Amino acid sequence: MARAKHVIVIGAGFAGLSAATSLADKGFRVTVLEKNAQAGGRARVFQDSGFTFDMGPSWYWMPDVFETYFGRFGKKPSDYYQLVRLDPSYAVIFGADDAVNVPAGVDNLQAVFENMEPGASRRLLDFLKQAAYKYEVGINQFVWKPSRRVSEFMSLKLLQDVLRLDVFQSFSSHVRKYFSNERLLQLMEFPILFLGATPENTPAMYSLMNYAEISMGTWYPMGGMHEIVKAMVKLAEEKGVEIVLNHPVKQITVTNGSARTVETYQGAFEADIVVAGADYQHVDSKLLAPDYRNYDDRYWNSRVMAPSSLLFYLGIDRRVPRLQHHNLFFDEDFGQHAFEIYEKPQWPTKPLFYVSAPSKTDPGVAPAGMENLFILIPVAPDLNDPEETRERYYELVMDRLEAYVGESIRDHVIFKRSYAHSNFIADYHAFRGNAYGLANTLRQTAILKPGLKNKRVNNLFYTGQLTVPGPGVPPSLISGLVVADEVAKEFG
Repeated sequence: MARAKHVIVIGAGFAGLSAATSLADKGFRVTVLEKNAQAGGRARVFQDSGFTFDMGPSWYWMPDVFETYFGRFGKKPSDYYQLVRLDPSYAVIFGADDAVNVPAGVDNLQAVFENMEPGASRRLLDFLKQAAYKYEVGINQFVWKPSRRVSEFMSLKLLQDVLRLDVFQSFSSHVRKYFSNERLLQLMEFPILFLGATPENTPAMYSLMNYAEISMGTWYPMGGMHEIVKAMVKLAEEKGVEIVLNHPVKQITVTNGSARTVETYQGAFEADIVVAGADYQHVDSKLLAPDYRNYDDRYWNSRVMAPSSLLFYLGIDRRVPRLQHHNLFFDEDFGQHAFEIYEKPQWPTKPLFYVSAPSKTDPGVAPAGMENLFILIPVAPDLNDPEETRERYYELVMDRLEAYVGESIRDHVIFKRSYAHSNFIADYHAFRGNAYGLANTLRQTAILKPGLKNKRVNNLFYTGQLTVPGPGVPPSLISGLVVADEVAKEFG
């Protein structure tokens, strides 16, 4: 029998694990080299003082993508973890005495909309009808394309679909055709924040995110988001993937136009094919010799990045009232905060922020009678994040959080850890300290994203949040599967 081709995958994040598992399933021998002591990339986990903290992703949307992923290998998510649907899906806080709990289910949400704006319940159904079409076409067709050639998008039907997807209209103008109440607009625009651009600069096709959130629901895997990583690792190893931890890569050696050796600080690994699931810019600019890079510094510096984040992980020695599992604090001006992220990057004056309290749903992530809090402030990438700056924002956010819950939280913090730009760079080589990758602007969509294959190295591919289809957990899963299919076409 012929020797199975050896694929080296750099990085054990969602995209890297997805690509590795698919390639192993196709008959390749696969080794994953992971820089850190734990698989999962940004979705790592840590325990301290009896608390279990997911370090990154906290929203489980698009359950159909996870079903598709595990279904590729004859499995389903329930083989590995238990999902619960959150109800309410989340809370939006407009002020200390002003909050809206967003219920699960379209019928229940219609009542909320009608109460906020007469006639909005009917218009919500109209909005969701077109959003459902966008989800069907966008998620089930467009995002599965490798986006290597314009010809992929040249069928007549696809061109018709592009027009119906509203790719040349902004989400901001699109949603205002249906609603005028400012609070409703904020509710509808909030999912767009996960795409890394303002609603004014995000194509209207991304109303598909509203469909995913409203019609498909907000879910939570008991035990935390890292349970997905554990499931993916188990499945990968069942397929024969070898995952090697604590092996940061320092160089990819190219011989006669092919990547032949991946060198770590612990040794070298010979490869027939290399798939880079680590930060694209880092791999392209730091691991390859200049002659083999896909893009130069000028290109990377011209990219529009999604926000970074200032995160706080807090262990509280008592329960915290009024909070839901997911809580969005829209109690300050979104326009100003967006301006200070995208237009004039700086530390925000009065930031919006997000609080996750998974212990409201999952008692296993905190000691009995205690609360696990995860606080996220979206901020511009490429900022200095000294401890005094982090602490200033901690106090600012806690002032507003305590005003909302009506009691002290700071006096009951028994564990606290912060995480920001310099941590993203140290742990993930994140370009400009980004948390989410590239912004999903029209000029950074599909074939306009960094390509998934190196133009100068014939066996080097890229996967993850800086290439197609984009940032987020479901897109990263899809990215790994798409790249694996491309590798198999050329080397299978």
